[in-house]
Amino acid sequence: MKALPRSFYRRDPRVVAPELLNKIIVAPDGRAGRIVEVEAYCGAEDPAAHTYRGKTVRNATMFGPAGHLYVYLSYGIHLCANTVCGEVGEGYGVLLRAIEPVQRGEAIRDARGHPRQDRELGSGPGRLAQGLGITLELNGADLVTRDRGVWVGDDGTPPPRHPASTPRIGISKATTHLWRWHVPDHRHVSRPPKRFMPD
Repeated sequence: MKALPRSFYRRDPRVVAPELLNKIIVAPDGRAGRIVEVEAYCGAEDPAAHTYRGKTVRNATMFGPAGHLYVYLSYGIHLCANTVCGEVGEGYGVLLRAIEPVQRGEAIRDARGHPRQDRELGSGPGRLAQGLGITLELNGADLVTRDRGVWVGDDGTPPPRHPASTPRIGISKATTHLWRWHVPDHRHVSRPPKRFMPD
């Protein structure tokens, strides 16, 4: 399994996101999960994006080259992992929202504190990062060159032909954009939003 090329990420995140479904994210210690849920964030055109108001010390990675990992602390509690997309300076990215463990499952279970249900191992961006051992030290890691041991690869499983598409979760702005995609009926996907209000 090879790492995805930079050209894969150097596109609009609304194109990249559904194509990331069923790809494999591999952590430095070999823990790995199949990506089953994602959300696209679109820089200056997206009020819900971290990069909407421009470049800061915190979000600088998102304005850099595509194919890097942007890791941030959400609400001072949970770490979240994103793939940087688009061209340099655009501030585009895809949030990885859920995985199905596929390698070193016991290590993922240990990191998650042995939850009672398997779906809790990686359903939600905070659980995903915790389960894989993704830390702030991996912010800026190059997913293409694997410079810090974290990367995303393709094991031959195609993305779903008709991925489910809904509004994004946990945001208060741009709430009607259908920029969340997931593998339909997958048990490791996080809970759907309570309200569905298409554009």
